[in-house]
Amino acid sequence: MTNQPLLNKYLNICGLELLKQIEDSSIALCFFDPQYRGVLEKLKYGNEGERQKGRATLVQMSEDTIISFIKEIDRVLKKSAYLMLWIDKFHLCEGVKSWLDSTSLQIVDLITWDKGKMGMGYRTRRQSEYLLILQKKPLKAKDTWKLHNIRDVYMEKIPQDELKLHPHVKPKGLQSKLIESCSNVGDIVLDPAAGSFSVFECCKILKREFIGSNLALNNICKVLTTK
Repeated sequence: MTNQPLLNKYLNICGLELLKQIEDSSIALCFFDPQYRGVLEKLKYGNEGERQKGRATLVQMSEDTIISFIKEIDRVLKKSAYLMLWIDKFHLCEGVKSWLDSTSLQIVDLITWDKGKMGMGYRTRRQSEYLLILQKKPLKAKDTWKLHNIRDVYMEKIPQDELKLHPHVKPKGLQSKLIESCSNVGDIVLDPAAGSFSVFECCKILKREFIGSNLALNNICKVLTTK
């Protein structure tokens, strides 16, 4: 098995099927943005904008599916490499530690992304998302985290033209800093639920290799998660 045929392409295959084609311990950094069932259902407020309506129509991942992704990500990550896991405030409060059972991943930090723009909400209005930083054992900061100017509250607005590309687009500035900090030139960065492929765009500029697909879930994935 070799990663070479998968590198630097805009793939459109099941994210789990993609992960199963990747070599063990070959990935230097992974970003994962699950399509959370509970949050997408909560987005149907009745007065949401086009972006929120778009998010609500995305294929929603069950908890079992998310766990299947995380187990595969754990397998393909190098030792002491990081998984950048996007979570919402509901999972932040309820906890996601059970997702890490049977893996060597451990929570080591958290970044709050301040979008600089007020969103929807039943009570308070949402202005932030959360990036949970997980590291594969053995845990260590030295030589695995090179930049020391990344704030744990990171303010970055998404340009309007990028918002039109995908309803779940993420900040390129923050992603670029994390790629610089946690990988080296020539390393492979993974995004199995790539959406607008913003991580790929960052990798091109930073001279990293990329593997990812924008089709996170389809019938193949559903079969894989029920085995």
